[in-house]
Amino acid sequence: MALDVLVLRGLGLGDLLTAVPALRALRQAFPEHRITLATPAYLAPLLPLTGAVDDHLDVRGPGPVPFERPDLAVNLHGRGPQSVEALLRTQPGKLFSYEVGPPWRDGVHEVRRWCDLLEWYGVRADPQDLTLGVSDRSGPVIVHPGAASPARRWPPERFARVAALLDDVVVTGSAEEAGLARKVAELAGLPADRVLAGRTSLSELIDLVSRARLVVCGDTGVGHLATAFCVPSVVLFGPVPPMHWGPPPGWRHVALWAGRRGDPHGSEVDPGLLEIEVSEVVDAAMEVTS
Repeated sequence: MALDVLVLRGLGLGDLLTAVPALRALRQAFPEHRITLATPAYLAPLLPLTGAVDDHLDVRGPGPVPFERPDLAVNLHGRGPQSVEALLRTQPGKLFSYEVGPPWRDGVHEVRRWCDLLEWYGVRADPQDLTLGVSDRSGPVIVHPGAASPARRWPPERFARVAALLDDVVVTGSAEEAGLARKVAELAGLPADRVLAGRTSLSELIDLVSRARLVVCGDTGVGHLATAFCVPSVVLFGPVPPMHWGPPPGWRHVALWAGRRGDPHGSEVDPGLLEIEVSEVVDAAMEVTS
């Protein structure tokens, strides 16, 4: 009879992608166990690509988690207390968590943070194990102007100027970002059918990114998808430095950051993000695609 490992990561697209190395480490450490991931339902299309998850629970945020008596519960959500309490209520045999394990360290890259947690419990984890596939680069350039908060959104006029200088561009985003995407496309002189925001499911977005030639975006989940499929990317950072959430150094990824820190949840575009010029983004795009 297989033992149960329950993992909580009730966050978004980029959050799940940064946890892939930790999930794969758990799979390698517990090959005969059944691993259930508690994460939002819309992320389900990603799970088979990780090769690390057997089952899925629809959980948004830190819980509650509808599961009983896992042999091991792993908190990849945060440092508590809500997430820890949610997992403790499942009555696990063991719990891996920062609240009851190693000290939480500020200034650690999100990928490294969860690998470090598992290492403390004796589970070896490789922070470089992020890849879900390799793009053949036969698809279009993706310009993704949206982000979770205004503080992380570079002005649409600047995205439009970049898009106008690149070939075969599509503009992506969520349904809520469709207006923003249309504005970028109109200013760039792109036809309406190049606006895909609100018209793609997550599965379709994954397929699009997995073939893309280039991704230009802010600090958001699509940047992590580009990393996962080894797609050249230019990612614009504002209030949060790339050392915390950026792509791995090296292989055709450029993270632009002016060196300022601020509130990632702010209601106005971050001043540091405004210091990034269109010419810098275009030069970086040329660099990673040359």
